[in-house]
Amino acid sequence: MSALTVALVQQSIDWLAPQQNFAQLDIQLSAQQVQLSGCDLIILPETFATGFALAEPCAESPVGGEALTFLQRQAQRWQAVVAGSVLVTQGEKKANRFYWCWPDGTVRHYDKRHLFCLGKEGDHVIAGREREVFEVNGFRILPQVCYDLRFPVFQRNRNDYDVMINVANWPAARRRIWDTLLQARAIENQCYVLGCNRVGEDGFGTAHNGGTAAYDFTGALLASAPDDQADVLVVSLEKGPLEAFKQGFPAHLDADSFSLQ
Repeated sequence: MSALTVALVQQSIDWLAPQQNFAQLDIQLSAQQVQLSGCDLIILPETFATGFALAEPCAESPVGGEALTFLQRQAQRWQAVVAGSVLVTQGEKKANRFYWCWPDGTVRHYDKRHLFCLGKEGDHVIAGREREVFEVNGFRILPQVCYDLRFPVFQRNRNDYDVMINVANWPAARRRIWDTLLQARAIENQCYVLGCNRVGEDGFGTAHNGGTAAYDFTGALLASAPDDQADVLVVSLEKGPLEAFKQGFPAHLDADSFSLQ
């Protein structure tokens, strides 16, 4: 059975400093060269280039801008799919775009669906409309961004994905919720769930303490990064145990049918 090796990059993001963040990520990834050399997928946090700076025009990147170029360069360097969220120009607003870049030059994306009203994200960002599933090394992956984690209907597994990945700027003040919801999504959807969060303070003084982690299809914690420090967490997911578990306990066969508008 196939396996998927994923690196989750727990990053300390410098506020509104793309070039500095790119340089720091280069150093952080280079320090893990042995581990990353066998990875299929490398994941960076939400708004990895600038921080969650919604109202700042300088945080906005043109479609195909320097943040995407950075991701494409890393995909070539590591010969892996490299993915991370970027604020990109979308009409008069922005999109919170989770780019996925393949070494062969293929680029796909998921735009964040659920916008954080408390942070007035909707004043600056257009909500995505499409639910995407990408395939890497035989694993079907549902990409999600931060606040999406609170909305289980949108994430409901219709037996169409094996792994859910959420990238975030999730604050330390709500860390227990992050941990609990990641585990819950794994249990209810009978899938692997990977959460990739940042550390450090943002430009508003909001603290982030990490919580980057991997859960299996029973909700068991497979691995986690240390709190309050930059780290690269590498996990290997096996398809066989997942399929065997779902065959032995096929809860998806009893799920309600529905459609999303």
